[in-house]
Amino acid sequence: MTTKRSTMLKDDDGCQIRVIHPERIAQARSNMVNGRDLSRLSSIFKALADPSRLLMLMALRDGEMCVCDLAAMLGVSESAVSHQLRRLRDLALVRTRRDAQCLYYSLDDAHVAALVGVGLEHAQE
Repeated sequence: MTTKRSTMLKDDDGCQIRVIHPERIAQARSNMVNGRDLSRLSSIFKALADPSRLLMLMALRDGEMCVCDLAAMLGVSESAVSHQLRRLRDLALVRTRRDAQCLYYSLDDAHVAALVGVGLEHAQE
């Protein structure tokens, strides 16, 4: 009987009894972010969920690259890369620098590199 109960607890994702912890709820509410920031964060994670965009960000951790370089690295068209980079730029994950006729992309700031790095560390655990 004990074995059956421990198996049931192990597979169950919910509480066995209903208990409300007001202090934990109050703490969580005090740390809530506003709707605008939450929506923006959600958009960033959606963008990072695309493997090709994530590969671009990982490549840009080593320094700036132009669309031609990124397309060659990924083995896709320059048009496809430009489309993905536009989405990343709209979310302030990458920035551009023009040098004559070349447009170079780089990570917007160190936070983007940290976000990708922490995600990768977690995935590799």
